[in-house]
Amino acid sequence: MMYLATTGRRPDASPRPAGPGRRVPGTVIALGAVSLVTDVSSEMVTAVLPLYLVLGLGLSPLQFGFLDGLFNGATAVVRLLGGRLADRGGGRHRTVAGVGYLLSALSRLGLLLAGGAAGGIAAALAADRLGKGVRTAPRDAMISLSAPPEALGRAFGVHRAMDTTGALLGPLVAFVVLWATADAYDAVFVVSFATGLFGVLVLVLFVPAGPAVAVAAAGPRPAGRRRSRALGDPVFRRIVTAAALLGAATIGDSFLYLLLQRGLDLPPLLFPLLPLGAAACYLLLAVPAGRIADRTGRRTPFLCGHGALLAAYLTMTAPPGWPAAVLVLVLLGVFYAATDGVLMALAGPVLPPDGRAGGLAVLQTGQALARLVGAAGFGAAWTWWGPRPALTVAALALAAALAAAWRILPEGEAS
Repeated sequence: MMYLATTGRRPDASPRPAGPGRRVPGTVIALGAVSLVTDVSSEMVTAVLPLYLVLGLGLSPLQFGFLDGLFNGATAVVRLLGGRLADRGGGRHRTVAGVGYLLSALSRLGLLLAGGAAGGIAAALAADRLGKGVRTAPRDAMISLSAPPEALGRAFGVHRAMDTTGALLGPLVAFVVLWATADAYDAVFVVSFATGLFGVLVLVLFVPAGPAVAVAAAGPRPAGRRRSRALGDPVFRRIVTAAALLGAATIGDSFLYLLLQRGLDLPPLLFPLLPLGAAACYLLLAVPAGRIADRTGRRTPFLCGHGALLAAYLTMTAPPGWPAAVLVLVLLGVFYAATDGVLMALAGPVLPPDGRAGGLAVLQTGQALARLVGAAGFGAAWTWWGPRPALTVAALALAAALAAAWRILPEGEAS
């Protein structure tokens, strides 16, 4: 059954084909709505966090890079736990994801209560990233199990487009709150908390436990066999290896936004608006990129997306200016549209239904740990050498990782 997804055949209990004329499954739409609301909450904080930590609290780029990489890496171990818990019993995907969404919402209260104390802020950020780590694999497994393999690119594209709508609205809400409250970060945290709780409510009311039925109908598998067919599958291992190599050469969006802010000499009030360009481009391209991946195979769009990221790094080494800044934001949006959901669609069909959340968690964990290395390394290079030499090294590293991934990623097996 492992390669049913690649031959076009599917078990009787799987969802009906979502051909060009069919609607996206309701579970995907409901999960997209949850992600939209949750991203409004999370991106409100993300948009102001670099400014708050670097300009407000006076952290150095090295310290910020370490914290950013550490908290992104903190999701890694929890993703494994969330994926394993979601797979057990076949019906826990929604429950485990709900715990993650709730934890992230409560972390906003932690930021509010921290009052500028570094330890409290670190604990709140850790709680937020842990919540994200817990929910991501079960959520993506629900999407993967709700749509047929031949339409996974489209399903993930629709979900990511809705998710990105929240990412687009979040910085706008943060901007309005800061403008209305004269730069009161506490007000941003309060609004973010309330919005996050609303996202949990949407999950409870509108997301069915559909993937549990599909898993149960597929029939139980012994635990040892599941591990062998998922984590031990050579195609899946190659996907994980390529994603980790590329992740290690990714420096993190926050650094790009900080560099753009410095190069353009933007006032702090306008800083939360920088992610809007990338989010808007991602929103427009997520569904088309998913459709292209379904038709042509997911390997090439995934690699081309990293090529767009490489172009963004090279653009950042040029003299600063608005044309270069706009190009960087567009390329960043192209990168996410061609890689985020496409990678999940690439790996999903390789994994058995009752081990899909755990397998996707392994893939996401490898990426997160690799990005921890990339963020911390770039922060150190910026501190020691300056931003432009650090960007040059990052571009060379990404070019080398892209060449290696081109050889490692399988052609056709999971697309």
